[in-house]
Amino acid sequence: MYDTLIIGGGAAGMSCALVLGSAQPKPFAANKHIGIIMHQRASHLQTALFNNVLGLAAGTLGADILETGKTQLAQLYPHVTQIETEKVKSVLKAPEGFAITTNKNTYHSKTIVVAVGYTNLVNIHGLQDYLEPHPRAALEKDRIWLKNEDHLVAEGLYVAGTMAGWRSQFAIAAGSGAQVATDILTLWNDGKHAKIHDKI
Repeated sequence: MYDTLIIGGGAAGMSCALVLGSAQPKPFAANKHIGIIMHQRASHLQTALFNNVLGLAAGTLGADILETGKTQLAQLYPHVTQIETEKVKSVLKAPEGFAITTNKNTYHSKTIVVAVGYTNLVNIHGLQDYLEPHPRAALEKDRIWLKNEDHLVAEGLYVAGTMAGWRSQFAIAAGSGAQVATDILTLWNDGKHAKIHDKI
């Protein structure tokens, strides 16, 4: 049983995983089981080139971020399980949390973060009732979102990045994933607002 399972290994998903992973020294997060299904094939980062993102050197490639992000997560926070080469088929409510079925396995988690891209090719059974046309994309692009209020779709079900209704900008997607992580940390901390900072 995961405490949180993140679906999607792009900017939003990996940012969420990094913030959650960094909270391990805190008592309220010490024994939490965190996982991320590193589905990256459809990520818009695959073809991205960054010149306008604070902190990234001009010319940084999104494809490189996908790889270095996985390494950063593994080296700094190895307690976060990275699940490779699996694609989510369904997310269904279970007696405790959710059952997540991939093309290879079934997982259970108390909370879920959906952080996949916002194309209409998303076909995850159990999420259809929440899908609507994207509020910040041109209609002709046929983009979708999971209808939510401040990233919360339903109890225990969060969404981050472009699928949360945000525009397709790297900094926005990464920030959305970090926001969801702090919301989950706040949940783990009995509702007391939580954020994680490293200091010199």
